[in-house]
Amino acid sequence: MESCANAAWLWRVQSQMAGKKKETSLQTSVTNQEQWEEMLTTKGLTVVDVYQQWCGPCRAVVSLLRKIKNELSDDLLHFATAEADNIDALEKYRGKCEPTFLFFGGGELVAVLRGANAPMLQRMIVEELAKEKLVLVQGSGRKVVSSGTLISTCIVG
Repeated sequence: MESCANAAWLWRVQSQMAGKKKETSLQTSVTNQEQWEEMLTTKGLTVVDVYQQWCGPCRAVVSLLRKIKNELSDDLLHFATAEADNIDALEKYRGKCEPTFLFFGGGELVAVLRGANAPMLQRMIVEELAKEKLVLVQGSGRKVVSSGTLISTCIVG
């Protein structure tokens, strides 16, 4: 009887650990230049939450990202967090305390959003994913933006 109780306890612990593991895998953590370059090779749309070590990634949007990922259930949609402090390409985002989301398709910057406006972020993810699918399926041209082209929104708490 005691071994059954131990087995049940072990199963519960493993299930909880698996749940936590699943949660953390929603966003890939990118902390250096090598990981950044690898992330850019990902097929599909990658939405990157750019942060700095002193302030961390935007936690307010994690549940929204999880909801979007679950609703769309699309293997071409990826989320990442990137620490600007150690990635050369993100130097211009250092010293900023406003959430910044970079959208990459085929390793190219296709959209930028500043601020944690949940409805705008959701709309942009859906729209940019649709555009990326057209590029991949039909071979359409990808509209690339300069990182200076920002969509600024108010921060929603």
